[in-house]
Order: sequence, then structure tokens, then C-alpha cells
Amino acid sequence: MKIFLMRKQLAHAYQDIISVQNLLLAWREFLKGKRKKIDVQVFNYFLLDEIFDLHQNLRDKTYKHGTYHAFNISDPKPRNIHKATVRDRLLHHAIYRILYPFFHQVFIADSYSCRIGKGTHKALKRFKEFSYIVSKNNTKTCWVLKCDIRKFFASIDQSVLMSVLTSYIPDEDILWLLRNVVGSFHTQKGKGLPLGNLTSQLLVNVYMNEFDQFMKYTLKAKYYIRYADDFVVFSNDKKQLETIVPVIEEFLWDKLRLRLHPDKISIKTLESGVDFLGWVHFPQHRILRTTTKRRMFKNIKEKEGKAETVQSYLGLLSHGNTWKLQNEIKKMMKATKMFFKHILLGCALFSCYNVQNEVLNRSVEEVFAGHRSCFYNRHR
Repeated sequence: MKIFLMRKQLAHAYQDIISVQNLLLAWREFLKGKRKKIDVQVFNYFLLDEIFDLHQNLRDKTYKHGTYHAFNISDPKPRNIHKATVRDRLLHHAIYRILYPFFHQVFIADSYSCRIGKGTHKALKRFKEFSYIVSKNNTKTCWVLKCDIRKFFASIDQSVLMSVLTSYIPDEDILWLLRNVVGSFHTQKGKGLPLGNLTSQLLVNVYMNEFDQFMKYTLKAKYYIRYADDFVVFSNDKKQLETIVPVIEEFLWDKLRLRLHPDKISIKTLESGVDFLGWVHFPQHRILRTTTKRRMFKNIKEKEGKAETVQSYLGLLSHGNTWKLQNEIKKMMKATKMFFKHILLGCALFSCYNVQNEVLNRSVEEVFAGHRSCFYNRHR
């Protein structure tokens, strides 16, 4: 179903995606953080053979996307992740390298998920800016409409997605390749994109850009922010926000076959607190959502206080009134370091008495497991 007028067209050709040079550059980007994975090491061992074989399959159009390995994560809620083969993920990166720069220019400025130079921190900063503008520096009542799209990735209509892509991409071979990737997965016939594909991150933004454009230029929602399936609209007028909800619902269903989550539509004043991206926002400050706090301590426990995990959370906490939380985490880390010093000292003393390594290792692991259990219990 064609749903739009002609717009800016992608200038790249199919050859730009499937060229050996692009595949090699895509491999270099794909490798980051994955070098220790066994399947990646095997592929890398036969890299040139694999690259030329993939290039030939794509050139001859005999390429067919492989199957997925499914597994579950809980961050923050249970999610079903589908992981493609290394070969297919390499192709995802090759596609992304060519398509992303084009679509990045098409997207609105206030779409923040899975985009270079955007992200959660920028979205939170924009939320604060809009709240100041609409509330006239907290002198007027600021109303915020907050919505969530129901079963976002699972509900993407693949035929609508391909119609959107066709309106931007004139090259039929690129469209053939995208149909192959999009059609490699479904939650039900013709529905869904896999959580886990790099291409899915781009394609959901292409899909939702239709909604973003509608919000900005048809509904004239000047103070609108979207992050993945969550979006907010700011206004001084509560009635205006109430009026646009059914209009939004109609557009989402008629054009994109999506529905709002009925339990996650709210219109609240900023003074009463607005929950967005893990924080509850107020006029002068924001506080970390309780569930976010619990998840943070759980992850620190599971990652055993790894420096990069802790620094990531300290960066997150720097965006709100979390001085006490930051200090608590720092104290946890200090205590953990002291514990390890005592363990190392104990190991040195035991080694002086020629204690067998296997007995020593077992006892240290038992002690450490017991210590961790006691140490982190209070942060559940």
C-alpha cells in the first residue's frame, strides 16, 4: 500500500552495498567488541573466502538470509532477542553503512533512539529544554502527553515498511535485498522485525519517521520527542492534547498498523511528575524511577562491579538528583576493592604454606560467593 508522495531519493546503487570494499569495511565495524566470540573467530579465519562467497551470492542474487538463534534477556522487562549468523550480521552492517547516512538526514531532529549523536542523554536534555519553553521558565502550567506503542517491534507491518522504503529507494536490487532481510523473520505472517538486527534499528526509525513527520508537520506538534516506541508532546493546553490522542490513534492504525498501549496513555502536569526514559521529571529536578534503580544495582551485582558498568551508571546518574545514589555506588566499589585486597593477601599467605592450588581456588571462590551474596542483598 503506497501511502506517500514522492520524496528525496537514495542516490546509491546496489553495487555500493555488495562491493568487496564495502563488505570489508563493514567487517571492520562489525568486529568491534566481538573478537573473542568463537563464531566470529572462525569466520575471521576464512575471511577472504567468506567475503568473496557472500559478494558472489549477492551479485548473482542467490543470497538467502539464514535462520536466527533466539534467547531471552530482562532489561528492564523480558525481551526475546533473535541473533543472526555472522555472515548475515556482516551484511546488515554493509546495508547500514550505505543506508544510514541517507536516512539520518531524512529523520526529524527530535527522534533520539539508535542514531549517531542522539541517544538517551540528548533526549533527556531536550525534555528539559521543552519543559522550560512551554512552562515559560516554570511560571505556567506545562501539560505533557506521554504515550507508548503496543508491542512495537512485533507489530511492524512488513508490507507497509517496504512501501515506505520504496518511496525513498529507486534501486530495485536494493529493495530485493531489503525484502530478503525483512522477510527473514516474522512474529506472525507479514509482521515483526527481530530485536537484535542492526538493520532493525534503522528500519523501525524509517517506519516511525512517517509518524514523526505527521506529528511535526500535520499536527504541528512543535514540542514533540520520540525515543523508540515512547513519545511525549508538551503543551499549555490540556484540551489540545486530549483532542489529538484519537487523531494519533487513527493515523497509527490506518497508516502504520500500530496501536497505542491503552494503559500507557497519560496527560499530566510536569508538577505532578512525568515518567520518561527511566526518570520521573519535575519542573526543577528529576529522580530515578524505582524500577530503574533496582535494575541498576542488579546489573552491577551480575557484572561484579566491572569498571565500565559502574562508570556507565555514574554517567546516567549525573543527569538527575542522585548524589546519594552515586555515593552509595562509590562506597560499594571501595568496599569491593578492599575485599579483593584481603583475598589477594590471603592467597599470598596460603601460598607460603604450599596449599594446593585446587583447594585454595575452591575456598576462595566459596568465600567470594558468600561475600557477594551478603554484600548485595540489601540492594535488591
